[in-house]
Amino acid sequence: MNSERKPVRVVIVDDEQLVRMALRLVLDGEPDLTVVAEAADGDAAITVVEEQRPDVVLMDVRMPGRDGLSTTRELLTRPAPPRVLMLTTFDSDDLVLGALRAGALGFVLKDTPPSRIVDAVRTVADGKPALSPVATARVIAAATGPRSSEARRSSREAARKQLSALTGRELDTARAIADGLGNAEIAERLRITVATVKAHTGSLFAKLAVENRVQIALLVRDAEE
Repeated sequence: MNSERKPVRVVIVDDEQLVRMALRLVLDGEPDLTVVAEAADGDAAITVVEEQRPDVVLMDVRMPGRDGLSTTRELLTRPAPPRVLMLTTFDSDDLVLGALRAGALGFVLKDTPPSRIVDAVRTVADGKPALSPVATARVIAAATGPRSSEARRSSREAARKQLSALTGRELDTARAIADGLGNAEIAERLRITVATVKAHTGSLFAKLAVENRVQIALLVRDAEE
């Protein structure tokens, strides 16, 4: 890691003290990461984030009182919000999907090896999605699993309405993002420059009122379901 780079400031939010202690030990053991505060519930997390202005919040999904989804939604409406990385045991797939739609940049299972949690925090701090392979499979299953026809129709119509504001090239870019392609791969597929891909992606963020590529992918999948 670059020794000249300022350490990534992290807040840990989990209702279990032992989990918070274990995560603090892991993260504080890295020279480029520092835990600046902890919180045991969503309301405390909002207060702590306002005070500390961390780069990343490691957020438990399911907590008593204000859960991780509600807390994430609130934090991401604030000016200069932190990046949010969700923690889950995956008894709460719907909450994780909701958090990703709200703007969380990724999620990891609580039993993920410490080194991978560290990597995920670094990835999210850089503004990139961090999706555990195992967790991704579970979320895809939840996202594409059985839903009522009315629920599917409602999600599809809402997503298509948002996407209707895009130009043809922007929509092509959004679909490529949903396919998991990086900028260079999108440029090759669409036969445009990487700079143009970045310009289209910036337009997608603005027109769709999203914060990251995960939200774009979820919108495309909803529209095409």
